[in-house]
Amino acid sequence: MGLFPRTPRVPAQPREPRPPRVPARPPELRPPRSMWWWTLPAALLIGAAAWATTAWLLQDLNTVPVSGRVAARIEAVRTALAAAAGVGAPAPLLLAVRRQRHQELATAHTTHDADERRVTELYTKAVEHLGSDQAAIRLGGMYALERLAEHTPALQGTVAEVICAYLRGPWTPPARRKASAVPAGPDPREERQVRLAAQRILARHLHHSPQPVRRWWQPRDSGDADRLHWPGTRLDLTGATLVDFEFVECRVADADFREATFAGEAMFAATTFTGRANFAGATFTGDASFTWVTFADGHPGLDGADFDGATFADDASFHHATFTRSPRFERTAFLRDAVFDGAVFGGGARFVGTTIVGEVSFVAVKGLETTDLPAGRQRWRRIVRRRGRG
Repeated sequence: MGLFPRTPRVPAQPREPRPPRVPARPPELRPPRSMWWWTLPAALLIGAAAWATTAWLLQDLNTVPVSGRVAARIEAVRTALAAAAGVGAPAPLLLAVRRQRHQELATAHTTHDADERRVTELYTKAVEHLGSDQAAIRLGGMYALERLAEHTPALQGTVAEVICAYLRGPWTPPARRKASAVPAGPDPREERQVRLAAQRILARHLHHSPQPVRRWWQPRDSGDADRLHWPGTRLDLTGATLVDFEFVECRVADADFREATFAGEAMFAATTFTGRANFAGATFTGDASFTWVTFADGHPGLDGADFDGATFADDASFHHATFTRSPRFERTAFLRDAVFDGAVFGGGARFVGTTIVGEVSFVAVKGLETTDLPAGRQRWRRIVRRRGRG
């Protein structure tokens, strides 16, 4: 056993399920084929039946007396027509089936058009509510978009983009007032509540709960523990102002936080970025926690997490973070302490031009031997193991 406790191992995350593909078209109903593929053979078959019946009945016409030949011909024609009618009896049935298929197609298209029209109207009204001057109406528009995305999986990515676009809008956090102070006119803190609701919607639907492993003696659970998750969602929060951002145990594809301002604390604990995570130029005014975060970076040929030019005004924690590729911390400013204890660097790290005011701790890290940081600002400790006896 070593002198220091081992770092707990995090169970491997399952592969992210693919987003559901909901085509924006009517249900798959095979359209009826052209009538020529059965009309022409049916006509030939009916004609052949009439001709064969007539030829068969009139083959012994010479043996019939002359006075009875006319009646025999008439009777042969009647029998041939009856045989042709019997052979052609399925034709009306095929026409009825074809007519029924046309009606089913028309009904399916009409229902699909009605659903699309209803979804479009609801989406348009919800987006219009986001532009209202009243915070309550904007808040209602946010939750209307969330409900619409829950019932229409094809709109999940679009709704996420709309919410991100709203958060990218210009906004300045209100200054703190005394409890007795009553602001004149609309309360500027109402917009803060709307933005907090938008952030909670994104965090709620990006929260990822892997399915537990079911044992053979356990009953089958019909419920979906991860039904609220929006898989494959990409976030574009470039230049956004985020207040007390809490993104815990989430799973997101590409995330762009360039030039974003995190007012208050920023919590990314146990979050997995399956794509690129870009925090270049971001400003963290409060504590920033990236504990147990996994930067998978699924794009080949690119660097890992990008924190170039970011500013951490308070403590920054990267406890047990996993960087699959080389992260970039060039020209990053750590104005307080930064902790990388137990972090795993898959391809090293870049700290060129990084500003350190406090201390940076690299205790029990893996994949990182040296850095470009000042020696007096770093704290290293290697794991020492006792040699077992015998």
